Amino acid sequence: MSTSTSVDWQGHARGSTEYRRLLAALFCAGVATFAQLYSPQAVLPLIAGDLGTGAAHAALTISTATVGLALGVIPWSALADRIGRVQAMTISITAATLLGLIVPLAPNATLLLSGRLVEGLMLGGVPAVAIAYLTEEVDAGHAARAAGTYVAGTTIGGLTGRLVTGPIAEFAGWRVGVLVVAVLCALSAFAFVKLAPPAQGFTPTGAPYLARRLAENLRSPRQLVLYSQGFLLMGGFVAMYNFLGFRLLGAPFELPQTVVSLVFLAYLAGTWASARAGAEAGRFGRKPVLLGSILTMIAGVAITLAGNIVIVLVGLLIATAGFFGAHAIASGWVGVAAGDGKAQASSLYNLFYYAGSSVIGWAGGVAFDAAGWPAVAGAVMALAALAGILAVTLPRNYHRGEPRIYHSSMSRPYSDSGRGPK
Repeated sequence: MSTSTSVDWQGHARGSTEYRRLLAALFCAGVATFAQLYSPQAVLPLIAGDLGTGAAHAALTISTATVGLALGVIPWSALADRIGRVQAMTISITAATLLGLIVPLAPNATLLLSGRLVEGLMLGGVPAVAIAYLTEEVDAGHAARAAGTYVAGTTIGGLTGRLVTGPIAEFAGWRVGVLVVAVLCALSAFAFVKLAPPAQGFTPTGAPYLARRLAENLRSPRQLVLYSQGFLLMGGFVAMYNFLGFRLLGAPFELPQTVVSLVFLAYLAGTWASARAGAEAGRFGRKPVLLGSILTMIAGVAITLAGNIVIVLVGLLIATAGFFGAHAIASGWVGVAAGDGKAQASSLYNLFYYAGSSVIGWAGGVAFDAAGWPAVAGAVMALAALAGILAVTLPRNYHRGEPRIYHSSMSRPYSDSGRGPK
């Protein structure tokens, strides 16, 4: 059995109809996935009030879903290597959408959290497979740019879920707000199924190859550093958004829920930054853009410590742009550096990424309940600083003259710049 993609397939050229359809399909998949994954985040204070709990317990509505997603990415990757990328994502997004229409109606906290866990498991198929699908189907010279565009789409999904839920929840309750988002996700899922072009750069593989590819990625120091970026930066980012709403609802700001939900418009900074980071990586190399994005995130979080609401929001914009720039680079880099094991590399990145979201996103609530926003901001900055220290160990990899990386599963030198086999 062949274990590599077609030698003759060069990928869809940028600007072609199939290229545009692929990015549009992944954009819709990102909306359908991330809108329902994070829609409760905008109404965590309302959930806490409804369930009679503190900030940390309310945040479990996010953490249980991201735990499920983290547990699901490797099984979804294995399934995608057997039945195909588009087929696996279609099953994932359809099942998750159906659950998204049911889970908000759960009558108690236990059923709600259990439903969110299963919903996360089903959602895992999209982030587990999307980058592998993209890098196999797009011309290698534009892989970084395409990955940045995909991540930009996921920011729109995250923004939509949060922005729609908050205002509706203030008048109709948080359950209705989350349910409305689920309906929008169903429409986006339908658009993905209609738009996604069939995979041409994919060859099915069996279980022995999957285990070998997982092991290869876990033995790579570079991949482990990139996975740490996902864990540390995503964990801090989710903690920041989970608990900033609690701060803005309380003194000295005391903003209404609808206004607080509007802070998620800061995600538009991430939409711009993720696409921009992909383009700049092609000019300056991945490592400089990654480090610059991490420093930007740290600076933005520091600014949120101010007591003026306008300055806080400016800091949130800067931190959001920095995070999504770093995420766009790291998530695209793991796939490019993985040789034939793209799906496994992407799945492992998502495993670490959502593990960080689950663990640190919840632990931030413990910090907030104990010492307020300064404790959360300090923890986020420390995590980002650690991510930056680890990122310094990565090779420079400028777009010209970078070292070539050899993989045991490949017969040709592989350039880590995103330009593909040479």
